[in-house]
Amino acid sequence: MKKWLFTLLTVAIIGILTACGGSGDSEGASDDKKEIKFGATAGPFSDMIQSGIKPGLEEKGYEVEVVEFSDYIQPNNALDGGDLDANLFQHIIYLENFNEENGMDLADTISVPTAPLGLYSDEYDSIDDVEDGATVSVPNDPTNAARAFMTLEEAGLIEIDPDAEAIKVSENDITENPKNLDIQPLEAGQLPRSVDSVDIAAVPGNFAVAADFDLLDAIALEEMPEEFRNVVAVRAEDESAKFTEDIIEVIESDEFEEVIDKEFEGFSKPEWMEEK
Repeated sequence: MKKWLFTLLTVAIIGILTACGGSGDSEGASDDKKEIKFGATAGPFSDMIQSGIKPGLEEKGYEVEVVEFSDYIQPNNALDGGDLDANLFQHIIYLENFNEENGMDLADTISVPTAPLGLYSDEYDSIDDVEDGATVSVPNDPTNAARAFMTLEEAGLIEIDPDAEAIKVSENDITENPKNLDIQPLEAGQLPRSVDSVDIAAVPGNFAVAADFDLLDAIALEEMPEEFRNVVAVRAEDESAKFTEDIIEVIESDEFEEVIDKEFEGFSKPEWMEEK
């Protein structure tokens, strides 16, 4: 009987120790993660990961796979489903709306330099040249339209009701239009082509870059609100994970900013980077 009790006790102790050891290994799994799948829409932000973020993470011992998407839906679906560890393609307002509409819990971590909306023209060399009755194409989606109208105001071409909420400004909020601008809403993807048929086209940065525009050729660039700068997103559960901290550290590095200055001219830097 004593021998049988001793054997049973020994098995129980081994089981407890094994369970404790397994738990410890599980806790360390996230910290030991050395493979990162990073999603982005094809274009400047995929390029930014490849040339500005991936090298720094590889120096920290990570294997980084960049996964490209052609729409703004799948990168968040893939991140929420665990097929990605992080993504870079959206600003905070879009992310918050996406979370709310789809019941997801994705978190923004750090903002990055972002291509600003610009006023482009084949007709005028500067804002001072704009004539009475000039035609202006603007995005027809509410968020980008608000940015276009704010940029037109910054350029001194219109005045907007000071009580209007900046991110929701519409044509109805224009209180002064001294040059009688003819506003023509278009799908954002059509705006780069509209430069040939209107006097001024207000083109969001991502569409301008995709159309091979030189951002510095714009006759005016928006003073980008922080809410419209693109962010690196992760699942909320990974917000404090080691790999997330390392992504942030790489983006905050001098090496990353050097890549931005060299390869992403005209991109608007976030406040945290300007204050370094």
